[in-house]
Amino acid sequence: MNKQTLQVDEGVSVALCVFEPEGAPRASVVIGGAMGVRQDYYVAFAQWLAGQGFRVTTFDYRGQGDSLQGPMRAVRADLLDWARDYEAVISAARAALPGAPLYLLGHSLGAQLPGLLKNPAQVDGLLSVAAGSGYWRENAPRLKRMVPYFWWVLVPLATRLWGYFPGRTLRKVGDLPAGVILQWRRWCLNPTYSVGAEGPAAAQSYAEVRFPVLALWMSDDELMTLRGTHSLVKLYRNAPARVERIAPEDINALRIGHFGFFREQFRQTLWPRAVADLVGLAGLPVTGTTVEEAI
Repeated sequence: MNKQTLQVDEGVSVALCVFEPEGAPRASVVIGGAMGVRQDYYVAFAQWLAGQGFRVTTFDYRGQGDSLQGPMRAVRADLLDWARDYEAVISAARAALPGAPLYLLGHSLGAQLPGLLKNPAQVDGLLSVAAGSGYWRENAPRLKRMVPYFWWVLVPLATRLWGYFPGRTLRKVGDLPAGVILQWRRWCLNPTYSVGAEGPAAAQSYAEVRFPVLALWMSDDELMTLRGTHSLVKLYRNAPARVERIAPEDINALRIGHFGFFREQFRQTLWPRAVADLVGLAGLPVTGTTVEEAI
């Protein structure tokens, strides 16, 4: 594991880790993390994936994990800034291995932000894990019951009092910059999520994506529903796309949930599937397939 720092903007840098395979890399993979989840969470999976011949990069968005510089309340960042961080890491990974395919493995938020890339042509495919649109009416039932209190009371009040969202203290999501949580609130309250909240520019950005998208939905996901997963995939309206369901009983497991895919207990089951899916992205048709036809 090679720890690095990448400058994105003046005075802003992100921390990343690169996991090199022993031989010549078969492809480059950038892991885009979920909201409030440090890159450390993906280390075991990234190391294993490198052992399968991939050059793997993980990173922390600005204001998160090892990318946090100073107190959280001083961080000036929103989700569009995080998309720029993501793209900077993608560009660095592409430059390091220009002749090989580059795939994104996006966990939750990490599969939402690629629609906001300025240069999606750098990417050869997206494997989406446990990701959905985030619109609150499409949340899983247990989460949906919490939404009125969370978005209309807790988030505005706590963010105003602390100057950021103190998720670790409240045991909700994680510590997040004020700009991130308040923008995410707007997204989650809009029926078409990021595209509806940000307007025509965001819709056009998603429409420019042509790389294939394969979305894996966990049937026991406590946050995302199948409907929400389809809604996210449909934002990538010009990309060849497919949604696949994974149930715990398919792999003789008691539970997978929103975060389980990357746990070591699935080294023999879900992780090999990720390799097959990443390689299979190249086999999805690149033209002439709509989301509705592919699902």
